[in-house]
Amino acid sequence: MPSHDETPDFDADEGGPVKNFLEHLEDFRWVLVKSAVAVGVAMLLCLIGANYVIQIIKWPMTRASVSYPLSEKIVVINYGTNQLGKFVLSPEQAAFLNVGSNQFSSVEVKPVRIGTNQVLGWQVSTDPAIAADAQRMHINLVNLNPAGGFFVAFQVAIYGGLVIAGPFVLFFLTSFIFPALKIHEKKHIFRAMFIGAALFLLGVAFCFFGLMPFALEASQRYSQWLGLGAYEWRAEDYISFVCKFMLGMGLGFELPVILLTLVKLGVLNYTMLRSMWRYMIVINLILGALLTTPEVLTQVLMAVPLYLLYEITVWIAWYWEWRDRKRALKS
Repeated sequence: MPSHDETPDFDADEGGPVKNFLEHLEDFRWVLVKSAVAVGVAMLLCLIGANYVIQIIKWPMTRASVSYPLSEKIVVINYGTNQLGKFVLSPEQAAFLNVGSNQFSSVEVKPVRIGTNQVLGWQVSTDPAIAADAQRMHINLVNLNPAGGFFVAFQVAIYGGLVIAGPFVLFFLTSFIFPALKIHEKKHIFRAMFIGAALFLLGVAFCFFGLMPFALEASQRYSQWLGLGAYEWRAEDYISFVCKFMLGMGLGFELPVILLTLVKLGVLNYTMLRSMWRYMIVINLILGALLTTPEVLTQVLMAVPLYLLYEITVWIAWYWEWRDRKRALKS
């Protein structure tokens, strides 16, 4: 049996074995290898299912309503059960084609026999359900170069792969770092990681389901106000904008974790946080301007939840100070 004086290779309070520099370097190398493999596999999966990932990314765009100038006529062209497309006509074109006086209309293309010849003719539909479908026009994503589809798929694979592999990479990093931490440090870091992950997902969900459709609609209306075509967007630009927007919103929701960590370290306190509220309003508006479309209402909609999170952080800091004072009085 080993004597009582022998030093074990780990300390229960430290939580892990004692290793030399080369052993730590070898562990870190394996962390990088496993992280690279996780990212590579996740990117491959997203590349294989790129069409499904794109459908998910397109969801906010399908919820953004498209506005049209009153001078334009919107016509849906149908052939049997197939929809050939939706077209924007000028008043002169609408009058020449005789598609009716309504701004939104549906036209049914049918084969017509004239003598011995068979040609295509059209008839304006009177079905209200078909005509109502013309009003549900969405912005279309287009590919404008031969290799564009490959770039879009690779772009989707990068963003989707990082999202899917993120938890695995975080697990590999924590398994490397945690053995060097004490038990109470692990408890605080676990709690911060859980809250940080929840806030990040909350920010992404708020952006994806709430803010993104509104931002896209505002962008379309602004382009239309400038007199620019606003019914088709480049696929790679749209995907890049949406992914960066959601990432920025998720990182913005990490603000409470950062501020409360600084409070725990003694860098900040309740009084300092309370006195910083004017600066936080400006900072949140700047973040809204950098991460959203250049439109004031969307920037404000992003800045409001960030400031609410700041206020919650201030009150948590106050509670911590009140709790510490109460414990000090009892002791």
